[in-house]
Amino acid sequence: MCDARVMAAAGAAALSRRQALGAALAGGAALLGAALGGCSSASLVPEDGGRAAPPRRLRHVRDLTHVLHPGFPTFSGEPALLAETTTTVAEHGYFGLTLRYYEHSGTHMDAPVHFDPRGASVERLPPAELVVPAAVVDISARAARDPDTALEVDDLLAWERRHGRLPPRACVLVHTGWAARAADPAAFRNPDASGRLHFPGIAPEAARWLLAERTVTGLGVDTLSLDPGRSTAFETHQIWLGAGRWGLENVAGLDEVPPCGAWLFVGAPRVAGGSGGPCRLLALW
Repeated sequence: MCDARVMAAAGAAALSRRQALGAALAGGAALLGAALGGCSSASLVPEDGGRAAPPRRLRHVRDLTHVLHPGFPTFSGEPALLAETTTTVAEHGYFGLTLRYYEHSGTHMDAPVHFDPRGASVERLPPAELVVPAAVVDISARAARDPDTALEVDDLLAWERRHGRLPPRACVLVHTGWAARAADPAAFRNPDASGRLHFPGIAPEAARWLLAERTVTGLGVDTLSLDPGRSTAFETHQIWLGAGRWGLENVAGLDEVPPCGAWLFVGAPRVAGGSGGPCRLLALW
């Protein structure tokens, strides 16, 4: 039988070890949180401070894809999709459509070759570059006042002050609130009397800063173009795609995705020589 003092000492030692393990787990979780962009890592720490926690499960899956249909807004104003019924169950025993659409219609990807003749076409993008952390930067309040606004370096720095450094290999997704206009092509394109479009985008300076200062893989926006609508030189496209990065346009549902902590799955098409194409985008966290 152990002496009571020995038992007390053993209990204290066990408690000390448990506290140390809890502190180590908390520290590791904090480091992981910082690596993923400074998001809160509280959910990664065992509630009892020491015992093993079950694996964290994803609780949310959000589809960030607009439904592609003939009337969906396009940059040119031409129909987004032509769909012809080719076979029917009644006549052929199975149903099928023949589809015709421009690659850059609906929720879609811009591959580097879209603006750089030497850039990678869409089927050459490595799979590892299509599953990336998502960082959602919200400029919707400003966009509601000024349709010509753009994501600036200051917006990115403000995001980092709140959430920590942008995660390596992330896709920066710009929430302008424009997705709410998708059912109204005129409001989505927002042309003036001369035909020039007015919708938010990403400033060239922000693209340059991300290339020089961070290791970001993709850029995405909920409007028709990475560049603001009134742009005629498409500088952001030139800078970003010319650096071998990819872009996403007409992204839906960014108001439902947290600023950090989500992962983005980009279902890009594998079309030989393609400059992009409609995607199925999923955010998980």
